[in-house]
Amino acid sequence: MSQMLNRRRFLQASAAAAASVGVSALRTSAAGVDEYVEAIVIGSGFGGAVASLRLGQAGIATIVLERGRRWQITDAGDTFSTTDNPDGRAAWLSSTTVLPPPVPEIPIDVFTGVLDIKRGSGINVYRGAGVGGGSLVYGAITYQPTEELFYKVFPRTINYTRLDRIYYPRVRSILKASPIPDDILQTEYYLASRILMEQARKAGLNTRKIDAAIDWGIVRQEIAGKKVASIINGQVYYGTNSGAKNSLDRNYLSMAEATGNVEIRPLHIVTTIGEADRGRYRVVCNQINEQGVVLVQKSFVCRYLFLAAGSIGTTELLLRAKTNRTLRRLNNQLGKFWGTNSDSSTAMINAGQTNPTPGNPGVIAVEHLDNPIAPVILEAFTGLPFVPQGILPVLGQGISQPEGNLTYNSATQLADLFWPNNSADSQRNTQALLSTLQRLNQANGTSLAAPPDYSFTAHPLGGATIGKVCDTHGQVFGYPNLFVVDGSLIPGSTACSNPSLTIAALAERSMDHFLNRIPRRRKM
Repeated sequence: MSQMLNRRRFLQASAAAAASVGVSALRTSAAGVDEYVEAIVIGSGFGGAVASLRLGQAGIATIVLERGRRWQITDAGDTFSTTDNPDGRAAWLSSTTVLPPPVPEIPIDVFTGVLDIKRGSGINVYRGAGVGGGSLVYGAITYQPTEELFYKVFPRTINYTRLDRIYYPRVRSILKASPIPDDILQTEYYLASRILMEQARKAGLNTRKIDAAIDWGIVRQEIAGKKVASIINGQVYYGTNSGAKNSLDRNYLSMAEATGNVEIRPLHIVTTIGEADRGRYRVVCNQINEQGVVLVQKSFVCRYLFLAAGSIGTTELLLRAKTNRTLRRLNNQLGKFWGTNSDSSTAMINAGQTNPTPGNPGVIAVEHLDNPIAPVILEAFTGLPFVPQGILPVLGQGISQPEGNLTYNSATQLADLFWPNNSADSQRNTQALLSTLQRLNQANGTSLAAPPDYSFTAHPLGGATIGKVCDTHGQVFGYPNLFVVDGSLIPGSTACSNPSLTIAALAERSMDHFLNRIPRRRKM
């Protein structure tokens, strides 16, 4: 049996490796002839979805290259696997599940599943894979930072007032993000959130409802038993079967396709980007099947190239291009100024019951922005299986300095990630978090099950940052019509808030700037 299992894992690992850079394709499309398209977007997460829609509305023929598959919500409520019964749909080309500890790794078949992990030195990074990118696996939190904290991270060349007046509201309107209605908050499924609110009140800390990209009408159907229990059962990290999560494939991306100018091509892994003739860009990718086996290699040429493969993916593509001299003018700031948004996880021990189910996305923020050490926010960190009653997992976020970096490893043809998890800044953020948690514990008679865990992040940011690798609108220095529109732009933190809203708002800002300046702009 063990030999059979080892052989199966070997074959699965081989299939996964076939999707990587150095593997020869089985065949090359059209005998190596380039396919021309006016614009290419690499990745379909928050930045890529915004870019796709705005290009389509401007009448620009666009192809979106997405490494993952498309996930259509079914009436049967079985699109995704669940955290309590995972299968290959749970993880990206992995022979085991990849949720953070203490959740155990469970053997699964290798498949192009939704959740991916990047293992680095000092940190592990979680990211999405599929049409919709990170929106498939995030908690749907749509959180805007304050102006004061925003400028502790971003340069003054970005006008916060315009973001607040134009771009943040624009994104929220398309995601249909709104705070949890009171009738849903009062149900048993949101007990953990109500406990955290009450504990914060006793500790004299501010709480508020957070906007969430969730269809609360569908959540009511879940509660009534008319839809499969998903949001109310903590099913967010592998996808949400009820369709209650307003992921990008159901708004920005579907709207982009509806223009008739945008084509999304799933299961296309980009391996190379570089310059072509006449100021254009060449993009080479492997088309794979759902087990990660390369079917064909394709080559495209475009006039406009938008990088939106996420902090890890975009930075890796640029580092490979710099190393292989396909983009020779990239500067030495590439790969630097990377951070974790000061993500942490903590388990608080309570005397009574917490949740009757694995929980729900955090919908309440505890804000300790005047923490004398460093600003801190807390959110109920729910949705993980195997959490016993009386334990309240909490996600902490702050402002981490962008002290991490990615470097290109020519042997693996991938980027290596390094994070100094014990730097002075990391220690300061830990002390700030502990100060907030101690205040909660003293007011409520609670305690910590273990010290805060900073070993993983779901909010990787940086690597091709504003002012270092790109200008204030994301154009890469030295390369007209090459843009970064994702979390790579952001130096390490979105200032005590979940990053998705700010990534999308900055992408909206960049696309407005781009479309107002290109010649012969065409409108729908």
